[in-house]
Amino acid sequence: MKYLRQFLIIIAISFIGELLKMFLPLPVPASIYGMLLLFIMLLTGILKLDSVKETGKFLIEIMPVMFIPAGVGLLESWGVLQPMLVKVLIITVVTSLTVMIFSGWITQAVIRAGQKGAGNNE
Repeated sequence: MKYLRQFLIIIAISFIGELLKMFLPLPVPASIYGMLLLFIMLLTGILKLDSVKETGKFLIEIMPVMFIPAGVGLLESWGVLQPMLVKVLIITVVTSLTVMIFSGWITQAVIRAGQKGAGNNE
C-alpha cells in the first residue's frame, strides 16, 4: 500500500505538470514542470523524501525498460531515418560529448566548492 501511495503522489505531481503545460504559454515540456515542482516540494519540505523514495528508486531501476518503445519506433521508421543516418549520428555523438564534458566540469566545480566549504568549517 505504501508503494501505491508513493506512486499516486508522483502521478499527481506529474498531472499538475501537465496542467501547468496547458495553462502557461511557455515552450517547456510538462515533465519538466513536474520535475521542478517535485524538486521544489522536496527542497522546501512540503513533501518529505520518505513519501516518494522507494517508488522513485523502483522507477529509476526500471527506466531502461521505458526506452523499448522508443527503440521500436526508431526501427519502424528506419526507411525515413536511413538517408540522414550519418547526420543524426554526428549530431548524437557531438551532443553526447558536449553534455558529458559540461556535466564533468560542473560536477568538478561543485565538488571543489564543497571541499572549500568543508575546509572553512573546520
